[in-house]
Amino acid sequence: MSLESGTSAMSQEGYRPTGASRVDGGRTESDDRSVGELFSAVSADISLLMRQEVELAKAEVRQSATQAGAGVGLLSGAGVAGHMVLLFISISAWWGIAQWIGQAWSGLVIAIIWAIIGAVLYSAGRKRLKQVEGLPRTTETAKQIPDALAGHEETR
Repeated sequence: MSLESGTSAMSQEGYRPTGASRVDGGRTESDDRSVGELFSAVSADISLLMRQEVELAKAEVRQSATQAGAGVGLLSGAGVAGHMVLLFISISAWWGIAQWIGQAWSGLVIAIIWAIIGAVLYSAGRKRLKQVEGLPRTTETAKQIPDALAGHEETR
């Protein structure tokens, strides 16, 4: 579901503040309304803006959570695979190497090999988790709210 399809205030021409009417040249002109009505219209516009920001944040959190889940899944899989490999292959390799260098040294060699493999898997998983972007669009549009409220939305 896209954010645009869920908002009722968006039209084919774009967003138009509540109570503003279209005139020639694409400009808007307010009708003669009381201060209370204008305040109500501004409140409705701010409310709509906040709802849209919340929807954007939800969409970005969902996307970031999916990416983070993939990274965590890779790290978990690496941990399980590392444990199984360590359990079943390391013992046989330890005994095989022990024929040439002795039991104690062969155990140390196997431990060093698995430490290197673990470091590589950790590095790959951490790199994947760092690719999670967070909420970039929400942050950018939320920074524009104070300027929009002051009437300077074009300055950014």
